[in-house]
Amino acid sequence: MLYNAAMRIAQLAPPWITVPPAGYGGTEWVVQQLCDGLVANGHEVRLYATGDSHTAAELCALFPAQMPDRIGVTPYDARQVSFAFADIEQSGFDLVHDHSGFLGVAFSRYLATPMVHTVHCAFDEFAYGFYEQFAQEVGYIGISEYQQSMAPPGMDWAGLAYNAIAVEQWPFTPEKDDYLLAFGRVCEAKGFHHSIETAKRLGRKLIMAGVLQEPYREYFETQVAPHIDGDQIVYEGEVSDERKRELFEHAHAFLFPITWPEPFGLVMIEAMACGTPVVAMRQGSVPEVVDDGVTGFVVDADDLDAFEAAVGRVGELDPAVLRRTVEQRFTVERMVADYEAIYRRYLDR
Repeated sequence: MLYNAAMRIAQLAPPWITVPPAGYGGTEWVVQQLCDGLVANGHEVRLYATGDSHTAAELCALFPAQMPDRIGVTPYDARQVSFAFADIEQSGFDLVHDHSGFLGVAFSRYLATPMVHTVHCAFDEFAYGFYEQFAQEVGYIGISEYQQSMAPPGMDWAGLAYNAIAVEQWPFTPEKDDYLLAFGRVCEAKGFHHSIETAKRLGRKLIMAGVLQEPYREYFETQVAPHIDGDQIVYEGEVSDERKRELFEHAHAFLFPITWPEPFGLVMIEAMACGTPVVAMRQGSVPEVVDDGVTGFVVDADDLDAFEAAVGRVGELDPAVLRRTVEQRFTVERMVADYEAIYRRYLDR
């Protein structure tokens, strides 16, 4: 059967964070934009997410509200997937698109409807073993070439779709303030300690913002908090979406000295959309997202001397080129079109 017309698609989100997220949450932004884009293109979409979510799709919820404090507590995850599967079996969908983590894939064999699954995580030692065991269970969608290159052999890849942002919602200005910005989940993997060290070496102001989750509190208290003085080194905590965009718009540079193989990293394109150069370490998908010497600078991992030197060069870059690059490569329209094409190819196998 050729799926060239409108499709009936079930989208399954994790139960932890609302769609779209009020604060932290990259996957949830992707799900929200994808659902709304598919509906705008004439598809019938049902989203399984928490009841406080907002979407153009039909919303179907087991849990009334998000519960970020229970992330990873398996009984909730299991209940969400079971609830969604039972409803999907009665509803006659063409396709299920799973974003929920591991349980949807593990139990997909009990679902008659074909399933694709976006791999939103990196292939660490835990995820690698899972995807190795279930390599042929569903059609997998990667979010970067690097991520796919690190996968277990034999995975049934249905396609690749880079993440995206609604570019028009991100303010652009070529005129920047003098502060450096570090933003994201406050943990060692995001390299906040490297950002602090760089700012101190350069004598520059650093503004940090992002969610602090309990598992990373020791890192924060030992490697971040002792340096916060409220003047040169500032931490604003988890900020509103409005404040986040303001910080990205006016930053002299966005620092991204990550220490792990980031499979994509939405914050990089958020910065670029604002015309703010990205200075990043060569980890994971960073070289795919940042054009070295054009939209930012990419230096070898843990080379703080090179990282510091790159911060000093961001004035060479044209903010308008950064914005234009995001408009060409990372729009919601492009992402939705990529997913539609993947769906059709998978269903036409």
